[in-house]
Amino acid sequence: MIEAGKTVKVHYKGTLADGAVFDSSEGRDPIEFDIGSGQVIPGFDAAVAALDVGQTETINIPCAEAYGESRDEMIGQIPRTELPEDLEPEVDMVLSMQSPEGEMPVRIIEVADDTVTLDANHPLAGKDLTFELTLVEVL
Repeated sequence: MIEAGKTVKVHYKGTLADGAVFDSSEGRDPIEFDIGSGQVIPGFDAAVAALDVGQTETINIPCAEAYGESRDEMIGQIPRTELPEDLEPEVDMVLSMQSPEGEMPVRIIEVADDTVTLDANHPLAGKDLTFELTLVEVL
């Protein structure tokens, strides 16, 4: 086990249940983060901590150890009049909203005549994830 606080470099490929790749370090530098720091999702962190340098493993991370369940309270409607006048809203368009914690990305999931329904859940919330991980280096 790699101890908390150690910096690691990892190559990865993340896929969904249908095999679609949602992220990968292929063609880029490996991701670098500190074990146990909260910089990556919990399941990813725990899996990397159990690897040896040079080892490649495929792991499944349930949504509870990834981005959590999709939460209904993160979905809401706003009047179209609250959008900029020159914006023509479309489903899957990502907007930025101001919250007490700072800027937050939201995705349009429905457009009606007078309202727009926004989803502030992480795009991968509610999804189980599969990662192919290769531990490149422990610093």
